[in-house]
Amino acid sequence: MKRTRSLAATLACAALVLTACGSSDDADTSNGSSDESYNIAVTQIVTHDSLDQSIEGFKQALEDEGLDVTYDDQNANNDQTVVASISGTIASSDTDLALGVGTPMAQGLAQSIADKPILFTAVTDPVDAGLVDSLEAPGANVTGTTDANPVVEQLELIKQIVPDVETVGVIYNSGEANSAVQVQWLKDAAADQDIEVKEATLSNTSEVQQAANSLDVDAIYVPTDNTVISAFDSVIQVGESKSIPVFPAEGDSVAKGGLATYGLNYFDLGYQTGEMAIEILVNGADPASMAVETQKEPVIYLNLGAAERMGVELPQEVIDQADEANITE
Repeated sequence: MKRTRSLAATLACAALVLTACGSSDDADTSNGSSDESYNIAVTQIVTHDSLDQSIEGFKQALEDEGLDVTYDDQNANNDQTVVASISGTIASSDTDLALGVGTPMAQGLAQSIADKPILFTAVTDPVDAGLVDSLEAPGANVTGTTDANPVVEQLELIKQIVPDVETVGVIYNSGEANSAVQVQWLKDAAADQDIEVKEATLSNTSEVQQAANSLDVDAIYVPTDNTVISAFDSVIQVGESKSIPVFPAEGDSVAKGGLATYGLNYFDLGYQTGEMAIEILVNGADPASMAVETQKEPVIYLNLGAAERMGVELPQEVIDQADEANITE
C-alpha cells in the first residue's frame, strides 16, 4: 500500500519514596565504536506501551553504535514523590547521562541536576514545561525529542473517517501540562472546522472509564496523556459498547484497540533520542546548543478490527494511505 503523505501542512509543534522499580541493565556490546564505558540513568514517569517503546528505541540506538553501557532503569509509577527521590539519587551518582521519559520525569531531573547532560523524550511542549529556553537553542544541560502531535492532521483524519462529526470528546488528566497543551491545540483546530470539543477531566486511572462514559459525542480523541493511556482499555470498552470511534494520538494505542491516528512511532522517537545521546557521549556535543527534535514523518495507523467493533466503515482511500505494517487486523 502507499506510504502516507501529509494530510495538511507541516507537523504542528511549538509540545511512596524509594518504591520505584529500579534495576540495572548492562548492555555490553562487542563491536564498540569507543573504548569508553558509560553509565546512563533511564527514568520514566509510568509504565505504558508508548513510553516503553521509546526506551527500547533509545537503547537500540546505543547498541547499534556498539557502546558499552550500564543502564540504571527507574520507574516513578506516576508518583511525584518518587520522581523527586529518583532525581535526587541520580544527581549524586556517577551517571554520565540521564534520560527522562515523560514530562513530569524530565522536569524532576532538570530541577535536580545541573552538572550532567539530560535528555528527554515523550514530552509534548518542552518550552512550556520549563525544560528548555527554546526548541532551537535549549540553553542549558537539557535537550531531547518532543512527541508534539500533528493535531490538525489528526482532526482531518477523524473527519475523513466520520464525515458528519459535530462533537469530539477529549479525555485527559488536567494536572498533566502536556495534555492541557494538546487539548488547546485540539480546540483551536476544531474551531476552524466548526466542531465542538467536549472535555472530560480526571486525576487518576481509576476515573478513566467514568470520564469516557460521561461523553455524549460523535468521536473520542485521546491525547498522549500518561494517566489515560495507562488505562486505555477502559476507553476502548466505552467506545465499543456505545459505538463511538476512539482516536488516540499515537500508533501504539491503535494497535491496542484504538481506531486510527496520524501520529508518531515511539520506538523511532526513542531511537532519535539515542542518537542524540551518542552525539553527547562520544562526540562531546553540548545539550545547550542541540536543537530539540521531533519525528520527521508521522504516519497513518489503522485498526480494522476496532473499526468493526465500533461500527465504523473505513473509507478505502484512508486504508490506501496507510503502510501495511501500520494496519492492525
